[in-house]
Amino acid sequence: MIKREVTRPRLFSLIFLPVILFFLFDFIRPHQQTGEIILHDERLGFTAKQFYIADVIDDRSDRRQVARLVSPGNSETQPGTNAVDFQGGFAAVKRFIENSFVQNSTLHPIIIHVKKFMVTETSTPNGLAEGRAELLMTFDLRQEFGTQHLLDYTGNANYTRTVGPAQDIEPTLRKMLSGGLDYFNAWINKQAGSDERLAKEVKVFFTDYNESPEGDTIYYSVKRPLTWDDFKGGIPNSRYAAEVSPGIGFNERAEIKEGIIRVNLQIKVSLPKSACWAKEGVRGDAYTLNHEQRHFDLAKIAGMHLIQKIKAENLPVGNYDGFINVDYLDAYRQMDTLQEKYDAETSHGLDRYAQAQWNERIDRELKELGVK
Repeated sequence: MIKREVTRPRLFSLIFLPVILFFLFDFIRPHQQTGEIILHDERLGFTAKQFYIADVIDDRSDRRQVARLVSPGNSETQPGTNAVDFQGGFAAVKRFIENSFVQNSTLHPIIIHVKKFMVTETSTPNGLAEGRAELLMTFDLRQEFGTQHLLDYTGNANYTRTVGPAQDIEPTLRKMLSGGLDYFNAWINKQAGSDERLAKEVKVFFTDYNESPEGDTIYYSVKRPLTWDDFKGGIPNSRYAAEVSPGIGFNERAEIKEGIIRVNLQIKVSLPKSACWAKEGVRGDAYTLNHEQRHFDLAKIAGMHLIQKIKAENLPVGNYDGFINVDYLDAYRQMDTLQEKYDAETSHGLDRYAQAQWNERIDRELKELGVK
């Protein structure tokens, strides 16, 4: 039976809802409504130190024109609304975002999903246009094994303007986009050193698990060999003289400091006394006790191989737990295979020559692993 305990802090994505200030337009140019909005490029006032824009994706549920704007009426008709889009469509938004600051592809690759970007106007009794602009963007981190959601950004702007060219609202839309990028830049600069999702690398540190005072479970130590007093389990109907049930496991704790995930693994090589049993006829026999001790030693060897395997890994930030878990399962299977081979080749300790060979082999490997 494997006992595994994993304790790690969990991180949650937060949704921020900054609201863009209201804008008041009071243009007096009674021009006819035009059919397109030219979105002008604008270099923002920051240098990105943590990220670059890897892609901008149009995820709007309504991908038609970005705005429905009030158009001027005449002496015979009331003002109506026209559908208006950016010149070039959504490509204009993508170009604006990608050109808003210098892109450094050595930084975190960010994918922006534009979920909503629309403007809706209604006419007022005094002949003005009241508008509401809404923007929803999500920021995701592209990783080797997929993407990691980081942040949602929502911006709103309400305004009143004199009915005129569609281009009149361009500064508002441009300010909304730049406001979202400014906000994300400030957020990622603040979070870069402490948010696990933004870590640069993973480092693993190992310790052996110990427990004091000792309870039912024995944790492997060269200073704590098995004794016959440890065999406290009930004796089953078996043709064997004695039996032990060692296992391996680990405790895990992770923290991030200065952009590095520090994973602390406490390796557990254990043996429960309540699962060990011995018949009365063999208690006190040093040879039989040695055979059972070697089962415990093989579990320690498997635990050390687990450490070696994890140390050799280049653990990815976004999925380091997956690699650790796979390595653990491999080590546990290796332990089972070794135990079965050991009992088969020694005939469960009855073949004394084979037992002596295994004693030498186990002692040699423990020494090579730094255990003895």
